[in-house]
Amino acid sequence: MPIASINPATGETLKQFGALDPAQIEAKLAKAAHAFEQHRRKSFAQRAEWMMAAAQLLDQERERLARIITIEMGKLLRAGIEEVTKCVSGCRFYAENAKRFLADQTISTDAARSYVRYEPIGAVLAIMPWNFPFWQVFRFAAPALMAGNVGLLKHAANVPQCALAIDDIFRRAGFEEGVFQTLLIETEQTRNLINDSRVKAVTLTGSERAGSEVASAAARQIKKSVLELGGSDAFIVMPSADLAAAITTGVTARTINTGQSCIAAKRFILSDRIYDRFVPEFVERMRSLRIGDPLDAATELGPLATEAILRVVDQQVQDSIAAGAKLLTGGKRVERAGFFYEPTVLTDIPRDSPAYREEIFGPVASFFRASDGAEAIKIANDSSFGLGASAWTNDLAEQQLFASKLETGMVFINSMVASNPRLPFGGAKRSGFGRELGAEGIREFVNIKTVSIA
Repeated sequence: MPIASINPATGETLKQFGALDPAQIEAKLAKAAHAFEQHRRKSFAQRAEWMMAAAQLLDQERERLARIITIEMGKLLRAGIEEVTKCVSGCRFYAENAKRFLADQTISTDAARSYVRYEPIGAVLAIMPWNFPFWQVFRFAAPALMAGNVGLLKHAANVPQCALAIDDIFRRAGFEEGVFQTLLIETEQTRNLINDSRVKAVTLTGSERAGSEVASAAARQIKKSVLELGGSDAFIVMPSADLAAAITTGVTARTINTGQSCIAAKRFILSDRIYDRFVPEFVERMRSLRIGDPLDAATELGPLATEAILRVVDQQVQDSIAAGAKLLTGGKRVERAGFFYEPTVLTDIPRDSPAYREEIFGPVASFFRASDGAEAIKIANDSSFGLGASAWTNDLAEQQLFASKLETGMVFINSMVASNPRLPFGGAKRSGFGRELGAEGIREFVNIKTVSIA
C-alpha cells in the first residue's frame, strides 16, 4: 500500500511520501539507541516537563491537528478535536503519575530488605492504526517516554501527515533528538525492525492477522509484545434498563468514527421483552443520521477511511444477507464521491454469517434476541473476540452477573465502552494480550527487577 494521504470524503490523493531506504532506517535506529542512553538517565521531573509541554502544544493546536486527521481518514472534525483533547489528558496523566507508578515497591520477606524496581528497556516499536491516528500513538508514547524508553512509530500508510505531526509535537516539546521518531516505511520493512537487537519490544493495534504476524516475529526474537486487536463488542439491553438512554447511546456506540472502532458496539443483544420496542426506534435513528462532509459541523456520519474498507464492509453485509440475515435499513454504498456507506441494521443473523462471526468495521449493527441475562451472556461470549462489552440494566444482580461472566477485557454497565487514561485497556481471547493505559500500561515495557538484600 503506498504511503499517501487520500481524502476519504472525495477520493482525492492529497500527498504521497516515499518510504525510508535501509540507510535512513539504520540512521534512525542508531539515533534511537543513543537517545535511550541519555533519556533513561533523565529525572521524572524533566520527562514530565517535556510531556506537559507536548500536552500544551496539542491543546493550543487542537483544531489544526484535527483537520489533518479529518482530511486523512475522514473522522468528523469535532471528533478529531475530541481525539486531540484526549491526547492532552493522556500526556498530563502520565506526566503527573509516572513517578508514582514506577516507584520502588518494598516487599516484606526474610531478607533485610526486598524491593521491586521498574527500569526502562530501550526502543519500543509501535505499529499503529489509522482509525484514531493521534490517540493510539499517544496512549503508547506518553507512558513509554515517561518510563524512560524511546519510541519508534510505524504508522498506517494512509495517515502519514498525522505521523509526521506527532513527531513534530514531541520535538517542539523539548524531547531530545531520537527519543521519538516517526518511520515512514512499507509494511514489509517492519519485520527487519522487529529483528533488530536495538528494538526491545513491540506494541501493535490492528487486525488479528497483523497481530499474529507481529507477535510471532517478536517471539522468535524473545521480545515482549502487546497486542490490541479486533473486537465485536456486545451491547446488551435488559428490561430494567433506561431504554431511551440505551437507544441513544447505542446509535452513537455503533456509528462513532463511522463504526471504525475496535470498541464500537457491534452486536446488540436484547431481551425478548424490549426487543420490539428497541429495534424500530434504533432503525429510525440510524436512517435519520446526516451523512456528509466531515468538515461540516452538521454532519453526523462521515466516510469510511478507504475504498478497500468500504468494499470489505459491503461484502460482509451482502454475504450475511445471502446467508439469511434480514436487512432493515441501509446495506449499500452511498451514491456520491468518497467512501460513504449507509447506516445498516441486520437481524435474524445465522451463526455462520460474517455479521455473527467477524468484526464489521463500519456503521453496521447486528441484532439478537435473548430470553434472559444468562442467554445474553451465552450469545455475547460466542465470539472469538473479547475486547469490551456494554450491558444496560438497573438490576443489581444482573449488573454483577454481566461484570463477572462476560469474557472480555472491559465491561461497562449503563454506558458505552470507552478508553480512559486512568483505566487499563485491552482484551481477552483473540482481541489480544497485554494492557495499555493506567498503571498497568506503563509497566508493560519496563524491566521489573527484584532486589533482595540479605
